[in-house]
Amino acid sequence: MKIDGNTKLAGVLGWPVAHSLSPVMQNAAFHAMQLPWVYLPLPVEKAVDVAQVVSATRILPFVGFNVTMPYKRLMLDLCDEVVPLAQIAGAVNTVRCEDGKLIGYNTDGRGLLAALHEEAALNPEGRSFTMLGSGGAAGAALAAMMMAGAARVTVVSRDPEHARRLVDRMRPHAHGTELVALEAGPQNGAAFIEADVVVNATPVGMTAGDPLPINPHWLHRGQIVCDMIYAPLRTRLLEEAERAGAMVVGGLGMLVHQGAMALELWNAGCNESVPRHVMRMAAEAAIQARENNWSGSGEK
Repeated sequence: MKIDGNTKLAGVLGWPVAHSLSPVMQNAAFHAMQLPWVYLPLPVEKAVDVAQVVSATRILPFVGFNVTMPYKRLMLDLCDEVVPLAQIAGAVNTVRCEDGKLIGYNTDGRGLLAALHEEAALNPEGRSFTMLGSGGAAGAALAAMMMAGAARVTVVSRDPEHARRLVDRMRPHAHGTELVALEAGPQNGAAFIEADVVVNATPVGMTAGDPLPINPHWLHRGQIVCDMIYAPLRTRLLEEAERAGAMVVGGLGMLVHQGAMALELWNAGCNESVPRHVMRMAAEAAIQARENNWSGSGEK
């Protein structure tokens, strides 16, 4: 990678970001596209310091940057302009820098739908979704599902009040999508059984020893089951869903597509396609390397 006075900057802002695969993916794409750009981790531990870092991106040669937890909501107030989808989602995960102006976007939900289309040939229009989780990832996914014409989205959460607040905030933008909020538990298993698409938008399943986020008896043939978790590549939920006959979609496709969409925004005006296959290969190699390191060190 050549770095000189013409090098442009991009990065991922959050805390922590040491685990992020975005630098690996984006730098692989920059290299493949012969862009004189470099993508950096931007770790900011304290929320009170975020505004200073964001201000620096206005004067340094940034083309843009990604935002990860816990600052996606905070970025809504730090951008000069926020596009409608990000406003509805209530979070910004991508910022484009344009002559000192910061424009906020959210590519998470569209990345999820792109992965579902690519890997499961899903057209969301008229379909029913049940999503476990009511946090930022769920909000972005819900906004994209509504915009794509989903018939029904049920949000299931261990915190039913949080789920209700999310649904109430989204309802004015639903445009024909029925929205339901439910408490997680066996009493609401039917919401998963009756869904065309089941989505896990929680981190449950990321760590070895985690319980299954959903009762596997609620999954069956004819469904699509998606887990937003991308490491491990195959979670226990996906294994159980496949065993039940469902079609499964892991979280890596969503990660790649949302990152590729961010790059398209930063490189607006260029007709060259973003090499999603290069980004995916780089991410898979990084995940495999981490798993090998954990195995070699005896960590579980």
